[in-house]
Amino acid sequence: MSSNNNSSNSINVPEARQAMDQFKMECANEVGVNLKQGYNGDLTSRQAGSVGGQMVKKMIEAYEKSM
Repeated sequence: MSSNNNSSNSINVPEARQAMDQFKMECANEVGVNLKQGYNGDLTSRQAGSVGGQMVKKMIEAYEKSM
């Protein structure tokens, strides 16, 4: 599966794509996952889940701080 498809992970604001990609790379680095640009199908489910979980955790923290 390519990152340039029209799957459920589409970006609502196209201008945000680069920022979201950078955010994903930062979160992957924080949890020790070696994320590459482009295809990352060689990641385990645990690795992919840890990146997504870290992203959600940071988004929730940012929202809570803005309240």
